[in-house]
Amino acid sequence: MKKIYLDHVATNPLHPDVLDAMMPYFKEEFGNPLSMYEYGLNARKAIEEARQKVANLIKAKPAEIIFTSNGAEANNFALRGIAMAREKEGKHVLVSRMEHHSILNSARVLEKSGFAVTYLPADKNGVVDPDTVKKAITKETVLISVIHASNEVGTIEPIKEIAKIAKEQNVIVHTDAVASTGNIPVDVKELGVDLLSMAAHQFYGPKGVGALYMRQGLRIVPLIYGGIQESGRRAGTENVPAIAGMGKAAELAAAELEKRMTYLTPLRDRIIDTFTGFDNVYLTGKRINRLPAHASFCVEFIEGEAMLLLLSAKGIFSASGSACSSKALKSSPVLLSMGIPASLAQGSIVFSLGMGNTPEDIDYLLSEFPLVINRLREISPYAKGWGDREEGGECTVTK
Repeated sequence: MKKIYLDHVATNPLHPDVLDAMMPYFKEEFGNPLSMYEYGLNARKAIEEARQKVANLIKAKPAEIIFTSNGAEANNFALRGIAMAREKEGKHVLVSRMEHHSILNSARVLEKSGFAVTYLPADKNGVVDPDTVKKAITKETVLISVIHASNEVGTIEPIKEIAKIAKEQNVIVHTDAVASTGNIPVDVKELGVDLLSMAAHQFYGPKGVGALYMRQGLRIVPLIYGGIQESGRRAGTENVPAIAGMGKAAELAAAELEKRMTYLTPLRDRIIDTFTGFDNVYLTGKRINRLPAHASFCVEFIEGEAMLLLLSAKGIFSASGSACSSKALKSSPVLLSMGIPASLAQGSIVFSLGMGNTPEDIDYLLSEFPLVINRLREISPYAKGWGDREEGGECTVTK
């Protein structure tokens, strides 16, 4: 059976060159980076070379890169570490409702610790208005966290404008750039952010390694205590193979970024152009200013899980909501925050492309997905007019 992977926002295959870069550190170069002899020094060198490559990808300094186990840890570290470091200056934090669970759940932990958290709304396109951010800032505000690009709807947020407003009020800005780093140009100086989270597996690197960019001069409270690794900010023996792999993946992403975007954008547009021509199929997020490999929709009268199952039976693998929420069998909080009714949000479907996808893959998707929709609507009581339909709210519609 033909198999087509269209869930690259969940994870990506490992680039062959990345695997080659990692292999020595599984075998002959197995040393602990803190050891003061050849094996340890070679491991330390690999980490610092990777740090430089990751820094280059986002136009940062190597000393501003802290390696973590994944993007979720980087998000936790940024939100909780900065809030706790600045709590004497104020105990108010702003986060958007477009955030990943690792930010939203960290915010709830801060609330239990005595912080006030304001959850910033998004419009029907999933965009956080900078003016809303400005109005929400108080004298107690110490940190703002707004995602750079949504992994669920593909929308790229106006981080530069938000950061400019924050700087005027001496407020620290963090952005979760897990979905964007390595997939679109990311320049921390141009964005004006103080902290930025990333994950290697989002740009063909290994799982189990991420990084937090932290502007030099900031103070942060560690989440993990123990040794002196990562300049005392993140204790624990480093995962040298994974870090070396992230470095190589960052190097490849920096070199191939324009090529990847140029290849993937037309494939994405074919999906959007075709599916928004169907009745009761709505594009979520903005048509423009979105991730180049991301196409997401709400399909009325149909459950997202049902679409996934039938597509999977045809060898097409995609997602409904985020990888961290799709198994919860409930509407995505991100889609609900955009004003999309729960009944419609249940019918979300996300197709995210990668460099392994071909025009023929898209042809197959475009031929099979309409059959899935028609089959499910044939057996849907809601499509037949049975049951109550929730009123209010809509997705962005492009016809």
